[in-house]
Amino acid sequence: MKLYIKGLIFAGLLASTACTDLDTDLNTKYPTFPDNPIAVEGEFSGCYRFLHSWFGRDFNECVVNQGDEVMGCCFGAGNYFDDGRYLNSSIHSLHLDDWRTRIIEGCMSGNSYTNTRIASYGGPEFNDPLVAPLRAMRAYYHFWMMELYGDAPIMDHVLQDGEVIDRSPRAEVAKWIESELLEILNQEDGLSKANDVSTYGKPNYWMAAALLAKLYLNWGVYTHDITTVDNNTPNEKLNDCVYWCDEIIKSGIFEVGVGYRKKFFPDNGVHIKDFIYALDVDPATKNDGTTTWYRWFGFKKDGLCRPYSLGWKNDKSLAGQTVLTPEAVARFNLPGDERNEIILQGPQYAFDAQFNKTDEPVYIYTNPDKENTRIGQLNFRAEFEFDDASIYSLGDEALPKATNATVKDGTALMNIQKGARCFKYPPREEDYSLWSRQQANDAPIFRFADILLMKAECIMRGATATLGDTPGSLFNTVRRCSSAPEISGNPTMQELLDERSREFILEPWRRNDLIRFGQFENDWGQKNKYKVWDNEEHTQFHWVERPGVKDPNRRLIPIHRGILETNLNWSQNPGYQGL
Repeated sequence: MKLYIKGLIFAGLLASTACTDLDTDLNTKYPTFPDNPIAVEGEFSGCYRFLHSWFGRDFNECVVNQGDEVMGCCFGAGNYFDDGRYLNSSIHSLHLDDWRTRIIEGCMSGNSYTNTRIASYGGPEFNDPLVAPLRAMRAYYHFWMMELYGDAPIMDHVLQDGEVIDRSPRAEVAKWIESELLEILNQEDGLSKANDVSTYGKPNYWMAAALLAKLYLNWGVYTHDITTVDNNTPNEKLNDCVYWCDEIIKSGIFEVGVGYRKKFFPDNGVHIKDFIYALDVDPATKNDGTTTWYRWFGFKKDGLCRPYSLGWKNDKSLAGQTVLTPEAVARFNLPGDERNEIILQGPQYAFDAQFNKTDEPVYIYTNPDKENTRIGQLNFRAEFEFDDASIYSLGDEALPKATNATVKDGTALMNIQKGARCFKYPPREEDYSLWSRQQANDAPIFRFADILLMKAECIMRGATATLGDTPGSLFNTVRRCSSAPEISGNPTMQELLDERSREFILEPWRRNDLIRFGQFENDWGQKNKYKVWDNEEHTQFHWVERPGVKDPNRRLIPIHRGILETNLNWSQNPGYQGL
């Protein structure tokens, strides 16, 4: 049981024994709401929890896989290829029928649901301080629509039956989000400044401030033509970003702490002071269906290994189709850095109950029940190739679709060793056995470490330094958490970008970072090229650059065909027409 769950139960018991006031006026508008915190929780929690329907597996397969850290593939002919849904994001080839591109639909549904509550309890102008957390959540949903799709609908009211809503230009959406956040952040008696059991996983003052800082960090991206954005794109909001980073820093509430790995263990929660806002999950008490199932996908066929690498036998499918790119693995090379321990490469050893590696090697067996069928120690290799030269089929389309993605040389037994894995979110046995692979590890969205590195970046880009901080001092504060070596002086921009990958791998910001730094079209993994056989014997081939992958229009994802068919006044994002 997570620590904060115990606190909620205790608080509930106190509430049940203390609520003895029987003099409530039954004719008041809110006989129990908003004066009763339990009623507030019941009315508003649905707005917050709407996030869980799309910020899990779908989000990661669509968005996180677009970065330079992970790549989707499969380890046997057609095994979990699933029409390329894991691979297409990795090679920047999302298409109109990929159901992972429906994230905007979940955001719009969350906005609609939240707007009904704002209209009911926000007063005549819909700005009652009571609904400030709902407005923060609505701004957050708008942020992801704008971040991923560019132009997006501004949903600031309850839509009437038959009402048609247009997509607004991206810069206008950014300015609307800014105005919403500034209004509620400056509102008296609105957003709570508490950071405890009562606010964990919910929008409070600090979540809104972190969202505004993230908006300002990318202001140049959001207000310029996406195809022209690079590392030198002007940003007029750098000092504003620093201001809101400082608001969080000066609060004294948050800290990076000591010990990196424990922040992401299954018992993480409100006691992790690095977390400003997190996806609060617990399959035992908050069962949301598929919230964190995707995190298993790096560990295929553990049942073929002895001892079991996680400590128990995995009979259920774990897919295992997500591996780290060699480029990402190479970044985890700092001496003494605890973050290196989350990267699994080379000979593998079993883990104990505290997720520490033992000295017991893990071996692969053709038949794990018979010792004489052992074929060798499990050895994850970061470098690998795909199996054949015709991974992609061009056909007549401008956007090649993947037709296969199996790794090279061998049976499934050998192929499970291809690619390094990330062990950032270790699972518990009960997550596997009792909760159908739904993990209890909360997923951080805004972290204090990010605030420090965002401030460092703004100063490096020209913002005024404050509070005696330098880019180097902020950078080193983050590194101390994982005992990584500190630097003298200030980091370069590339060192900062690399550090962001080490610190935030498998968190939702890598795609966002690469676009801001002008590196989204760079080569990594197998993203930008494919093989063409020169002869029928498949003994000679040459590399061909895939058309389209370096099209800067791909910095936005396409709108699903079904959504366009519902919203006939919308048009597809450039770069995806006719697909």
